[in-house]
Amino acid sequence: MEANGKDELKKPLLQDDDAVAVTVVQLSDNRNKKIRTLLFKVNGITCASCSNSIESALGKLKGIESATVSPLQGQAIVKYVPELISAKKIKEAVEDTGFLVDEFPEQDIAICRIRIKGMACTSCSESVERALSMIDGVKKAVVGLSLEEAKVHFDPNVTSTGRIIEAVEDAGFGADIISSGSDLNKVHFKLEGINSPDDFTAIQCCLDALEGVNTVDINQQEHRVTISYEPDIIGPRTLMQCIQESGHESSTYRASLFIPPRQREIEKEQEIHTYRNLFLWSCLFSVPIFVFSMVLPMLPPYGNWLEYKVFNMLTVGLLLKWILCTPVQFVIGRRFYAGSYHALRRVSANMDVLIALGTNAAYFYSVYIMVKALTSNSFEGQDFFETSPMLISFILLGKYLEVLAKGKTSDALAKLTELAPETAYLLTLDGAGNIISETEISSQLIQKNDVLKIVPGAKVPVDGVVINGHSYVNESMITGEARPVSKMPGDKVIGGTVNENGCVLIKAIHIGSETALSQIVQLVEAAQLARAPVQKLADQISRFFVPTVVLTAIMTWLGWFIPGGLGVYPSGWIPKGMNVFELALQFGISVLVVACPCALGLATPTAIMVATGKGASQGVLIKGGDALEKAHKVKLVVFDKTGTLTVGKPTVVSAVLFSNISMKDFCDVTISAEANSEHPIAKAVVDHAKKLRLKHGAENEFHPEIENFEVHTGAGVSGKVGERKILVGNRRLMHAFNVPVRSEVYNYISEHEHLARTCVLVAVDEKIAGAFAVTDPVKPDAARVVSFLHSMDITSVMVTGDNWATARAIASEVGIQTVFAETDPLGKADKIKELQLKGTPVAMVGDGINDSPALVAADVGMAIGAGTDVAIEAADIVLIKSNLEDVVTAIDLSRKTMSRIRLNYVWALGYNVLGMPVAAGVLFPFTGIRLPPWLAGACMAASSISVVCSSLLLQSYKKPLNTRVN
Repeated sequence: MEANGKDELKKPLLQDDDAVAVTVVQLSDNRNKKIRTLLFKVNGITCASCSNSIESALGKLKGIESATVSPLQGQAIVKYVPELISAKKIKEAVEDTGFLVDEFPEQDIAICRIRIKGMACTSCSESVERALSMIDGVKKAVVGLSLEEAKVHFDPNVTSTGRIIEAVEDAGFGADIISSGSDLNKVHFKLEGINSPDDFTAIQCCLDALEGVNTVDINQQEHRVTISYEPDIIGPRTLMQCIQESGHESSTYRASLFIPPRQREIEKEQEIHTYRNLFLWSCLFSVPIFVFSMVLPMLPPYGNWLEYKVFNMLTVGLLLKWILCTPVQFVIGRRFYAGSYHALRRVSANMDVLIALGTNAAYFYSVYIMVKALTSNSFEGQDFFETSPMLISFILLGKYLEVLAKGKTSDALAKLTELAPETAYLLTLDGAGNIISETEISSQLIQKNDVLKIVPGAKVPVDGVVINGHSYVNESMITGEARPVSKMPGDKVIGGTVNENGCVLIKAIHIGSETALSQIVQLVEAAQLARAPVQKLADQISRFFVPTVVLTAIMTWLGWFIPGGLGVYPSGWIPKGMNVFELALQFGISVLVVACPCALGLATPTAIMVATGKGASQGVLIKGGDALEKAHKVKLVVFDKTGTLTVGKPTVVSAVLFSNISMKDFCDVTISAEANSEHPIAKAVVDHAKKLRLKHGAENEFHPEIENFEVHTGAGVSGKVGERKILVGNRRLMHAFNVPVRSEVYNYISEHEHLARTCVLVAVDEKIAGAFAVTDPVKPDAARVVSFLHSMDITSVMVTGDNWATARAIASEVGIQTVFAETDPLGKADKIKELQLKGTPVAMVGDGINDSPALVAADVGMAIGAGTDVAIEAADIVLIKSNLEDVVTAIDLSRKTMSRIRLNYVWALGYNVLGMPVAAGVLFPFTGIRLPPWLAGACMAASSISVVCSSLLLQSYKKPLNTRVN
């Protein structure tokens, strides 16, 4: 059944065409087999027959479940049973067919995601990456600072997730496994009726025996089981049934769905709660110290009691400040000691090192002053006991506000994950399609091919296809499309969207990680984890920043202490109650604290996190910071024609005969030839030919089979129907087979091509028998988008496999000056490369399989959401709607984000560039202005908060072009 064009994206981004849905447990001979997937390149593939020969050779091997070879990308995807055949045998089988295997994975590669706790700056994320990369068996590790996650590619035969966790903890950070392998399709059950360990063993054995079950993890203490499964093969209700049927006469087991709490949200709340409590405790001690040090001494006689001497020169005020300061320094501030220890053990330095140095210098100098006062009856000195607790308090306040703000950066993603409803109505049908029963079940228990009822106002639980009823569905939460979309039998619906009025029945076709909603979330998470090239600047700065700051602080201290001791500057500069050493020490500590690089590390990832989430909520999926950064440089956009600038649903407006063949025979040979083609124009021709057959007296739908069918890329198809040789395609195909094109045919072609119509010629036995004129209407927003791009100083170009006359007519209608027509898929990629040679960053917008080479070749590939899976995989940016206005949105959002990142760097570096000289005392000789350490700490905290809040302003982004509602 044909689906709405706008819904084509809702196929999985990596689709398995051979997927089989099984809803009943089938205990076969192969029930214990585990299937693995192998992906590699094959060089030397030139046509479809090459890929067919490889697939045929692999299909003969025992243990091969499926083999798919793409002639376009030269890529093979093989599913096999490792117990029956090895990867090496698969490689040898391909090479035996005469092709060269490239990029073959020599080891099994597994992927796990880890939540990292305790990262404060870029230096921390680099330390984690370094620790992970040093593990034997780890092939690649990417750590996201703002997401607080790591994605690790590793060889499970060499290392394990436990060893990875251990390495992160050894580096001084907390770590928890989020997922590993195919954990996206997981179900959790609470077990009841368990009386002994043997019961767990019985359940484990029963589940392990099921085909499609990947892993079974039983928690005996909490009576829970977690099952990772293949949704194409098995479903959660079947697993629940298996558990319950694994019991025996003496034991009856029951399983109920268990939904574990969202770990990320719990940990985020715990982090906020921890920083808030630490800050409040710190204030409890710091505020009295501040009052004793700076308020009461200025309010005689109220502060006179602080000057009472306890012993020798040790006063009550000094003793109280020491008592209150010590818990803040060593109990509340112990996290800075731990962070410093782990950083120095890694031979690196981070924010904790600077804070520990600054606070320790202030605290221990103050202790020295206190000891001198205790042992002397004449010593007078200025202590810094207020510096350490106030500094720690301001830093904790800054971290508290920062984690609050950082939680907001993933709001868009959190809203997406919450779109799916908790329950659904499952229908049981009889053989005639009548409803037998209706049951409300948890959405987590839905299996493939289930029939579900969606009532008005309810959310669609999973991706499915309408089998009965008619309604309008609001898809704005997924696609950003403001207008409700009509849904009739055959149309696809997306999980998470809202059914507005009518009641419809749908069949579940994609569940779990295959749903559009889940794949959008995965794409956005991957984008937020990836580093943008612009972040390399912050990474490079952070490597030498802390050592430079420490050196600067020492030089500042020496720069004030030595000249002061030699009397180079007047003694009147030294504040009352201080000496030269104390003044120099304050300047040094202030430099240490004000120069913290936290804000620098947050500048890029927080902006990318907000931008990718905001883009996803508006129908623009950006696959990482790299794509986001490249898009803002685009100066030339290349558009495909069919399905991109045009609606993509061609219709035949004219059919004519040029020979004495009957219309019925003409339609028969056309249908036979074009029925095997996936091209939109071919489908339109077939549909029109079928209607003409019925109109001219055909009593049945039978049409003869074609033999020797062959696709001529960018030209048409050929084959034999009976004894007649058939060609269906454009003029190029006719010229290639030396079929003469008479003047009346030329006139017909010319007339329609000037009306922006495509002519499909049909030749029978090397004579043109007739033709179809096909029109594909231009999208209503195409001209407006091209015009708006021009106002952004972006040039638009069109490239198409269609003929020149039609191409020029379409280009003229939308306002495009430069056109490349009659271009095959590889030719499109070549045109992109030619344009890039001029030094201009190029974006390609396309929707079909034939656009994928060009999408890969372009600096930024943008796939229209209604396009094919191959095009979507090849693209850097996916426009979920078939709406060209989102091309403008993607580029504009990229520009706004890069502008925001640059502003973030200004905030981050501005505090350091302006704060460090002031902290070092540059203004003090002229104005008397100096930056006390506690105020320097406030400035440092403010820089991080400023950067995060600056990134959050991207949440208010509005599209420059909005779809006009008629």
